[in-house]
Amino acid sequence: MLMENKYLDGLEIGALDPAEIGEAARVLSRGMRDNPLHVAAFGDDPGRRTQSLYRLFSGLLAVTGLPMLAARQADGTIVGVLGMSSPDSGRPPVAQQLRLLLCLVQIGPRAAFRTLRWVGAWAKREPEGRHWRLGPVAVDAGLQRMGVGSRLMEVYCAQVDASGEEAYLETDKPGNVRFYERFGFEVVGEQEVLGTPNWFMNRRAEGRS
Repeated sequence: MLMENKYLDGLEIGALDPAEIGEAARVLSRGMRDNPLHVAAFGDDPGRRTQSLYRLFSGLLAVTGLPMLAARQADGTIVGVLGMSSPDSGRPPVAQQLRLLLCLVQIGPRAAFRTLRWVGAWAKREPEGRHWRLGPVAVDAGLQRMGVGSRLMEVYCAQVDASGEEAYLETDKPGNVRFYERFGFEVVGEQEVLGTPNWFMNRRAEGRS
């Protein structure tokens, strides 16, 4: 615990700069490499999964301009990232959707097809009312379980609470369910996606019943 606190003392949470998209995508690809859905979508080879995820996330962040929080060490190195869509984000325009499809083509036809199945399954569970959407969230490999993710979530939840809106997320890891429950999220649905269990979670803003 002492080592964890000392590490967190130099950690800063702030908005991701567009110039940092590549670095953020690398953190996401390393930190989420072994997620069950990513193994199902991109195959058993860890190196190939990392490469496919980097292409996917770098394209996603560049095309959508998704607002993200970054956790930085004292030297500026990004060690964790958190994506967040506000209730006013809306659906991406057609031109943006086409650019995203072009990004998918780069990861190969099989992986692209399975990714579309996965994203389509998630989209069907998306709540219709106004809400924040959490994700993607990742802490770099080797630095997980040291409190970085908790720091990111504290800042995120404060923004959600200040808005008075609900928040929603999807996850494919049982450990993540327990983690997000600590921040007020509750499981509202479960479904197998690409043969892997997925959980859908909702969070009411602090102070709302």
